[in-house]
Amino acid sequence: MPIQTHFNKFDNKIYLTSHSEGYKKAKEKDLSIFDDIKIAFKEAGYPIIDTFMQGSFAVNTAINSLDGDFDIDRAIVIDSETAPTDPVAPKQIIKNVLVKRNFKEPRIKKPCVTADYQSVNLHIDYTVYKKEASFFGDTHYLAVGKNGSGDNHKSWSESDQKGLIEWIDSVDEYVFGAVIKRKQLKRLIRYIKRWRDVNFSADVKKKIFSIGLTVMIKEQYAPNSFSSEVDDDLTALKNTIDSILNADYITAPWGTTEYRVYVRLPKIPKRDIFQHKVNGGYADGSDLNVGTQFRNKLLKLQTELQKALDETDEIKQCIILNSVFGDDFEVPARVEEQSSQVKSATRSFGAAALSSSGASGTSQGA
Repeated sequence: MPIQTHFNKFDNKIYLTSHSEGYKKAKEKDLSIFDDIKIAFKEAGYPIIDTFMQGSFAVNTAINSLDGDFDIDRAIVIDSETAPTDPVAPKQIIKNVLVKRNFKEPRIKKPCVTADYQSVNLHIDYTVYKKEASFFGDTHYLAVGKNGSGDNHKSWSESDQKGLIEWIDSVDEYVFGAVIKRKQLKRLIRYIKRWRDVNFSADVKKKIFSIGLTVMIKEQYAPNSFSSEVDDDLTALKNTIDSILNADYITAPWGTTEYRVYVRLPKIPKRDIFQHKVNGGYADGSDLNVGTQFRNKLLKLQTELQKALDETDEIKQCIILNSVFGDDFEVPARVEEQSSQVKSATRSFGAAALSSSGASGTSQGA
């Protein structure tokens, strides 16, 4: 069978949707907690006027985590007319609700409120926006700041999160077969996220942000505009990785042999996604350890994908891709091995049936 069949099986294994069996309990918790948050916000004087999912669920690129955890990223929107001056105030309300709902040490971080549920493998991030309506359209402002932040470190900062979601979903540049190409794009994003999870340590993995991977894949994915068909996923992924490495995302600061990765959001606030902490503030680009590891492992991925393309034996292709993506990219048994396994099982079944028949006959005869 073609290698695309194995990619399809791999995608079916790692693809997580809101309808996935294991996600149902997490979804129920999320909706129940959100009901409590709505009540608390209304009582505080700034009722919620909108909510939407962010992150990978919003754009259908979520994958099953290797540790069985479920992540939910929910935006909460209040009206600018009723929003408090202090952006931390509504985040404190969310924290209080989460404490009552048995979450483990909810934390108010600069961009969001984050917490882990104690009895369910559930991690939730809540971001708060205020919406300002005008003749030219709605503008959203993100609540930035945490407990103890001075006035110069907290603000309502313009952020076009909905625009980012729409950009990722956009098919305008794909011309013919746009929907088919968007589906392939989403598969490539899921593949690269699983590659990240399999190939990096926990400390580094958490700094290779999914949105950063998504933006790079989206910007460099370049299917044939004049064809309504798409190339196989192996070829498309290899071409996209080539383009990422040839772009200027990964560069070495002057005078060093190590690297930083730079990826800028395509929508407001257009900040660098991989910015790292420096002297209490932030500087563009990842830290050198993350950037160097990312480059080295991306080069290794490029090499292995080329090996898989050059290989003509289907089983050997799958072995290569299993080493890249982990055990969810299965290596099928060869036809002769399958035949041997069937014969062995048949012989075992026959012996067991004969043994069972003798025992039954003896019992009845007695």
